[in-house]
Order: sequence, then structure tokens, then C-alpha cells
Amino acid sequence: MLVLFDLDGTLIDSELGILAGVRHSLASVGAEAPDDSVLRSWIGPPLRVSFGAVLDGDSERVEAAVEAYSQRFREIGWSEHTVYEGVGDMIAALADAGHRLAVVTSKTRAHAEPIIAHLPFGHLFERLYAPPPSTAHSEKAEMIAAALADFGHPAEDAIMVGDRLFDIEGAVANDVRGVGVLWGFGDREELEGAGAWKVVEAPAEIVLLAGEVIAG
Repeated sequence: MLVLFDLDGTLIDSELGILAGVRHSLASVGAEAPDDSVLRSWIGPPLRVSFGAVLDGDSERVEAAVEAYSQRFREIGWSEHTVYEGVGDMIAALADAGHRLAVVTSKTRAHAEPIIAHLPFGHLFERLYAPPPSTAHSEKAEMIAAALADFGHPAEDAIMVGDRLFDIEGAVANDVRGVGVLWGFGDREELEGAGAWKVVEAPAEIVLLAGEVIAG
């Protein structure tokens, strides 16, 4: 089976780095950052979407904020995360069971690669799917479609695991089972509303679900 994983809020808790980066970026263009409860909702969607809402769609300021974020991320932001408890064991168990693993993230490749390279289980992911640097869209559906084609897996032989509606909507668009996780930045209502096949509370449940799908 092919198991696709979102990154932020699914494999890693990146709230510290993302929120610090957003505050830095908005300050650099003379804008005030929303409070943390609002900023948490920014984890998942492309930054250009969120910056655009705060900066009144001013494309010049949006691009300046994105560049400021990227600069800080390259220096320190990439390291400001922790791995959720149980995720490492889950990834190891899936790999041991013969499942093929990949990451599908809204982070750009330049931002995602150093994180995955430093994860103790990062080598178990065969591929990384990430949008181009200029994107203002989630593009999860397109990336999931690309993964199915690259691995040669039919939709019924794959699951997409993520914490936000973008992950589930991308899965649904490809007739892939979407598994929502509750330890990230979304909630049950959001995930089920997007069409999640299952919603889980602990990483170990994903190993069981993968086994159930294989068993038919």
C-alpha cells in the first residue's frame, strides 16, 4: 500500500517555527500579526494566501513577506519543530510491513527537504511532493495524483494522512481514503466535514488502518 503523509501537523509540530516566522515576516513589511489562535489556522495553507488576507492583497508586500519568511526559515526556522510522540514508531512499523511511504506537503521543496533529511525516519520516505515556490494554492490534489502515477498504485491501494481539510480534500479529489489526525492543527469537525474516511487520535491507529485496507 502507498501511504502519503502531510508534514506540518501530521509528522511534526512546527507551530513554534511557523508562528515566529510569520510574526517576523509581517513585522518586516510593517504589518501587525494576528493573535496566536488565528496564526495557528495558517499552518497548512500556502503562506501567500494567508499573507494576502492580512496585507489586503498587496502583491508587492506579500512577496516581500514571503521572502522574509524564507530567509528566516533557511537560517533557523527549519529546525524549530518537534516530532509528535509515536510518529517515529508508526513510520517504522509501516515500512517494516512493506508499505511504501511519501510526503505530500504545502511547504516548498526547499523548506521541506532539510526537515525530512534530519528526521530520524526521513530516509524511509521514497519521495517528496511539494508545490513550486511561486504557488498560492495548496495543490494537494495534483500532488496526490502525481504520487499515484509515480508509484503505480490505484486509488484504492493508497491512503492520505493529514491534519487539515486540504489533505482530506486532496484525497477525496483522487478517490483516495483520507485519514484525519487529531494531534495536529485541525479538529474532528473540519476533517469529517472535508470527507475523511477515518479520523484517528494516535499514530498507532494508522498502522492498523493500513493493515485493514490490505486485508480488504
